[in-house]
Amino acid sequence: MSLILTFLGKGGTGRTTVAIAAAKQLASQGKRVLLAGQGSDPALSLILGATLGPDPQELATNFQGVQFQTAQLLERSWEEIKQLEAQYLRTPIVKEVFGQELGVLPGMDSALALNALREYDASGKYDAIVYDGTGDQTMLRMLGMPEIVSWYIRRFRNLFLNSDLGKTVSPFIQPVASAVLNVNWGEDNFAQPTNQVNNLLDQGKDAVANPNRMAAYLVTTGDPTALATAKYLWGSAQQIGLTVGGVILNQATMADTVAAEVAQNLAQVYETFDRETAAIDTVTAAFSPLPAIAIPTRTGGDWQPLMNAMPDFRQAYRAPKPIEIDIPARQVRLFLPGFDKKQVKLTQNGPEVTIEAGDQRRNIFLPPQLSGQSVKGAKFQNSYLTISF
Repeated sequence: MSLILTFLGKGGTGRTTVAIAAAKQLASQGKRVLLAGQGSDPALSLILGATLGPDPQELATNFQGVQFQTAQLLERSWEEIKQLEAQYLRTPIVKEVFGQELGVLPGMDSALALNALREYDASGKYDAIVYDGTGDQTMLRMLGMPEIVSWYIRRFRNLFLNSDLGKTVSPFIQPVASAVLNVNWGEDNFAQPTNQVNNLLDQGKDAVANPNRMAAYLVTTGDPTALATAKYLWGSAQQIGLTVGGVILNQATMADTVAAEVAQNLAQVYETFDRETAAIDTVTAAFSPLPAIAIPTRTGGDWQPLMNAMPDFRQAYRAPKPIEIDIPARQVRLFLPGFDKKQVKLTQNGPEVTIEAGDQRRNIFLPPQLSGQSVKGAKFQNSYLTISF
């Protein structure tokens, strides 16, 4: 299994540069590294100095790179889809559909990218995968997809089985299903594909929730908008259970300002350096208790200063956990930085509790010791939501 790293932040803060530096640092430590970019944006290849394609290619010792492209990913998955269809359906239908036609469906690129990450992780070829995605809410929704899909499967299955409609039509389902499916509704082999899907979803949820398997780092500049975006993404990442291990302050923009002001007035240079120091202090205070580091400007093709400045990614587990369940105290604690009390909403439905914060929703499946217990109280303090049962 690989360590999967990704970076969150406003566009233009240098996420791609940081991703490359992180991949180079890990490779220099002897780890087998895959740097994976999303989409056809040429920025990654331009900064890297090598044109990436849909297949991993050697960039240096222990270092490979790949660019995810929706059309190619869908084409490679298409044969597997047709095989599953032939296995379970008496009359195949997707033979009339071209794989490329599905590429326009909303969210298909994210689903395919997530599946590609899963496959590269399962291949055993890499010790670390550095994912240079969009770094925004869209990417967080992608990483939260296993939890969302498994929730819908649980909820709709239970709703149907327990409803009057489900109880009424159950005796008629088997003969209808037998006419459509190659497998018997009542036999275990019908449950096999469902179990396979659930197993994959559980593996995905476990990986996202384990900071030793997956972690994100915030990338920002001293710009107030970039800082606000990073803080919002921090809280949103917690909502999908993704650990944010630290925050990286990119000084490149500020250094460019210094260079421009050198020619004008030496006093302005000192003033700019003061602003840099103030920016570091601001980041440290705004994102406490996360560790904050500043990275220098890259000069030409010299990546070593940036590599040296990268954090120890193995320490991500030291960051505050997104969720803690204390069974003896009958409490669930969620860390929701970047949100205030008015932005957090709690609802309960049977054995699950739903937390809405900002643009993210999290469904907490309670352990057996708390399942079926009603929420007795909730308190939001110091960025922690504490739910008592």
